[in-house]
Amino acid sequence: MKSLIFLLVIASTTLTAQTIDYNLKKGFMAKGYDVVSYFNGVALEGQIKFNTTFDGVKYKFSSLENLNKFKENPKKYMPQYGGYCAYAIAFKSEKVSINPETFLVEDGKLYLFYNAWGTNTLTLWEQSNVSNTMSMANANWEKIKFKK
Repeated sequence: MKSLIFLLVIASTTLTAQTIDYNLKKGFMAKGYDVVSYFNGVALEGQIKFNTTFDGVKYKFSSLENLNKFKENPKKYMPQYGGYCAYAIAFKSEKVSINPETFLVEDGKLYLFYNAWGTNTLTLWEQSNVSNTMSMANANWEKIKFKK
C-alpha cells in the first residue's frame, strides 16, 4: 500500500511539474536564428534542414557543424531568460520578444535583446551597471520563468 501511495505522489508531482516559458516566436528559439553562431560574434538565420529539439524547444542552425556543436553541449548555447529580452526581464520583470540580431555573449552566456522603434535595449543594458542589472534580471527571472 505504501508503495502505491508513493507512486501516486510521484506521478502527480511529475504531471504537475512546471516548465519554463520559452520565447518561441516563429516556432523556434531565437526566432529561428542559430544560437551557436552568436558565440562566433554573428547572428545567422538557421536552416530548417539543420534542426533539433532540446528541453522541448526547437532550434535551427546555419550549418551541420553548428548543429553538432549544440548537440554536444546544448546548455552552453541556450539563451538566458528563456530567450526573452534580458533588459526587459531586469527592469520591467516582463517577457518581451527580441530582435534576434541584437545580442551579447558575456562570460560564456548568450543574452538577447529588443531593438525596434528607436529603442535598443542592448545599448541601455551596456550603459547600466551591468553587474547590478544582471542580478536584477536573474532575480526577476526566477519569479516569472514559469508564467505564461
